[in-house]
Amino acid sequence: MDLLEYQGKQFFASYGIPVSAGEATGTVDEAVAIADRVGYPVVVKAQVHTGGRGKAGGVKLAENADECRTHAANILGLDIKGHIVNTIWIENASDIAEEYYASFTLDRSAKQHLGMLSAEGGVEIESVAESNPEAIAKIHIDPVVGLTPDACRAWVEAANLNPAATEGAVDILTKLYTAYVEGDADLVEINPLILKPTGEVHALDAKVSLDGNATFEHPDYEQYDATQPRDEREEAAHAKGLQYVGLDGSVGVIANGAGLAMSTVDVVNQVGGSPANFLDIGGGANADVMAGALEVINNDTAVKSIFINIFGGITRGEEVANGIIEAMKRVSISSPIVIRLDGTNANEGRAILEPHLNEQLMMESTMLDAARRAVALAATGDAN
Repeated sequence: MDLLEYQGKQFFASYGIPVSAGEATGTVDEAVAIADRVGYPVVVKAQVHTGGRGKAGGVKLAENADECRTHAANILGLDIKGHIVNTIWIENASDIAEEYYASFTLDRSAKQHLGMLSAEGGVEIESVAESNPEAIAKIHIDPVVGLTPDACRAWVEAANLNPAATEGAVDILTKLYTAYVEGDADLVEINPLILKPTGEVHALDAKVSLDGNATFEHPDYEQYDATQPRDEREEAAHAKGLQYVGLDGSVGVIANGAGLAMSTVDVVNQVGGSPANFLDIGGGANADVMAGALEVINNDTAVKSIFINIFGGITRGEEVANGIIEAMKRVSISSPIVIRLDGTNANEGRAILEPHLNEQLMMESTMLDAARRAVALAATGDAN
């Protein structure tokens, strides 16, 4: 789950990281009221799940109430890379002496956490990495040991930050690592992390991505889930507990397991088709799950054929077959379906499906053959 900036700052603040005073709103009048409370000058910031807000006119400085009203009115409803601004964040403006970059994420290849710190903040870290990679100080952290004070201090010194920022940076980075670990985050990033003229170190921005699989440990994360950007298809799938990502093609994809779903999307592309979605129904494929998946895909008017790709592991082939047959009784399908069933008890499952095969429901023995047939059917549907 990717948090909006104001949510990220609230998340940081809960771990003691200093952030600017501010509030979020969706109205112009409330924006002015917030600005009056936090004190001028203020910064009016668009809250969307994308970058480039400043270049798009989504970040403005207001010296007084009239300017705040004007900026709030202009930013609310603004389209930034396809994201419509419905919420703005009003915060007290900060004086900046220097800007830094700091983040924690997981280095999967090293099987350790990775911290990155640079004295060149305020710009995309990718640009720094390309133009001046030596400017990024990296630290690998053993999850068992954690980030020790000594290691953190050595890391800050290696990044060549202003010595005046050392104590504040060590304090914030220690807290940021705690937020990253205890908050079950995939990424925590502060860009810029600023040094004020008064010597204080402060988080001026917040980028946070939380592990959606850890929400059972954090009931309060429901507030973040509610603001995730989803189209109508994704919203319907989410309500049914399905792992779904909408795409722009015409072949609906259903698979059990994220890896198999990604492979299915790839093979559809490989044989000249275009997938309409990524849909992982998980380890099970019972009638309730399959009916929900078929309903979501069937409601996508761009779908011209459906490719069900199941590899039985713990789930047995006959259970999958019975689930598909029962699901088709519950959902009125408008597109032809191609099934590939393999794995545990696949022969039994195919035998159950065999009497039900027709122009609406077809079966192929291999993933490649099934993909080719689904793509051909989609092309016929497009032609019609």
